[in-house]
Amino acid sequence: MGRAFEFRKERKFKRWAKMAVQFTRIGKDIVMAVKESGPHPETNSRLRTAMQNAKAVNMPKDRVEAAIKRASDKSMANYEEIVYEGYAPHGVAVLIETATDNTNRTVANVRSYFNKTDGSLGKTGSLDFVFNRKSVFRFTPAEGVDLEELEFELIDAGLEELYVEADEDGNDVAVAQAAFENFGSLQKALEEKGIELKSSKLERIALSHHEVTEEQAADVLKLIDKLEEDDDVQAVYHNMAE
Repeated sequence: MGRAFEFRKERKFKRWAKMAVQFTRIGKDIVMAVKESGPHPETNSRLRTAMQNAKAVNMPKDRVEAAIKRASDKSMANYEEIVYEGYAPHGVAVLIETATDNTNRTVANVRSYFNKTDGSLGKTGSLDFVFNRKSVFRFTPAEGVDLEELEFELIDAGLEELYVEADEDGNDVAVAQAAFENFGSLQKALEEKGIELKSSKLERIALSHHEVTEEQAADVLKLIDKLEEDDDVQAVYHNMAE
């Protein structure tokens, strides 16, 4: 059928694979949220956030409901959240957030990924000076909305920065950023303004970036790809300059 068909097929498979990973990660977020504060999103802000993120990636409603029901079963074990830190080849800092029901498996896998790509796994807290944890909310700017005015209105809720970036499809997405401790207040303020969020996350923002060559970047991405393919990994952050 030709190279064009094979290219389209490859891209479709990659999208499906990425979607499956997103569903798995959000499913874990739902389970942890329910275990922490119950199955009702109106009184559980963490669950409400996970459900918003599920909607943003088109996670089927029945899968969301199944995750909530599964988590409500007291016999189901919760996931343990563990952060790993280290350096990829060429001095790039890498921080990995995981959610696991088997810590021995997770640490063994993460260590093997670093070893196989000439990286080094470090101690907890070794990258505190490289990354800062921030509250990050993304939403599609409504037509006619003045973002400068919105920015001013959200300052009292802890907003530090409001800007626009392009998503994977090239569409404009507004990004509201606040300190870690202001996640709840900014989330509430955005919800009260009727803003439908595409995602709500606590992200690790690099305070500085490490320059690498194109060939060195390829080495670093080998490690990042291995980490992101692991079912126990929720998020991977790095300070490699783009």
